[in-house]
Amino acid sequence: MQEATRVFLLRHGETDWNAVHRLQGHADIPLNALGRWQAEQLGLRLSGEDIVAVYSSDLQRAHATAQPLARLLQLPVHSDTALRERHFGRLESLTYAEVDLHHPEDARGWRQRVPDFAPGGGETLNDFFARSVAAVTRLATPHAGQAIAVVAHGGVLDCLYRAAAGIELQAPRTWQLGNASVNRLLFTGSGFVLVGWNDSAHLEGAPVAP
Repeated sequence: MQEATRVFLLRHGETDWNAVHRLQGHADIPLNALGRWQAEQLGLRLSGEDIVAVYSSDLQRAHATAQPLARLLQLPVHSDTALRERHFGRLESLTYAEVDLHHPEDARGWRQRVPDFAPGGGETLNDFFARSVAAVTRLATPHAGQAIAVVAHGGVLDCLYRAAAGIELQAPRTWQLGNASVNRLLFTGSGFVLVGWNDSAHLEGAPVAP
């Protein structure tokens, strides 16, 4: 029986677009000041784990979140485009309210989590789910008996939670996807198992913006 891979699945730190509920998707938005602090705290939190590899989405908000941990572990950050957020097409850069106002049909398909719906130029939920699960499976497979860190996006985390818990794509989300929180999975070779989710104890006492 194959030994399990321990996967630390991590969402990037906060961006200004996160703070105002603006869809990012593939838009390459940097961390804000709070997000940079969160990344440092996340690195300190996991620096004592026996992580052997650090993988990240190539988008800068994820890559910058991975860097403090990689620096403390003296490991490189391996970028992977397959870890990107869902592509939201013409909805990217819009706030949730703007999506509702200007693209009501798209808003309906997005909010109702219609699996085969894709906003103009974007990605269906079915395709995004398949991409996300395949990417983390591919990264975890060579590390049986080891631990890896994977820094990605809220949508990717949502897909892996559903895959591990056996929850269908259209089911409403009842779990949190906190920026820079710690989420733990085991990959057994045949799938993922949930170990712990949305642990944000290391983010207590966050600095208050002036």
